[in-house]
Amino acid sequence: MARHNDLGKWGESLAAGWLREKGFRILHRNWRYGRNELDIIATHKDIYHFIEVKCRKGDRYGFPEEGVSKSKLRSIMKGAAHWLYERHIPGEKKVQYDVLAIRLRDGRMPEYQLFEDVAL
Repeated sequence: MARHNDLGKWGESLAAGWLREKGFRILHRNWRYGRNELDIIATHKDIYHFIEVKCRKGDRYGFPEEGVSKSKLRSIMKGAAHWLYERHIPGEKKVQYDVLAIRLRDGRMPEYQLFEDVAL
């Protein structure tokens, strides 16, 4: 497996732990619908959260959250709609699309930043 894939999987594990500490209930990790992948599906305070996790070491390629494009957000929304439909989740339930950015720097604790209710 390529290094960036290893970093991504590790970042998703860090993210799941951090979210649990914040009171989120993790429902799924790496859920797929066709070409659409949802990193983390969780609930918190009666809201369904579809969370894209971005993890980066250093600042060479910018901040992690800058790696989430509009097309990626559309893909997340499409996958989320299918996930909700499959589970017969009522349309009046609140849904959010979030980005959890994790920065890893040598000798420091991971830095987490949750961007909530991201829109196109």
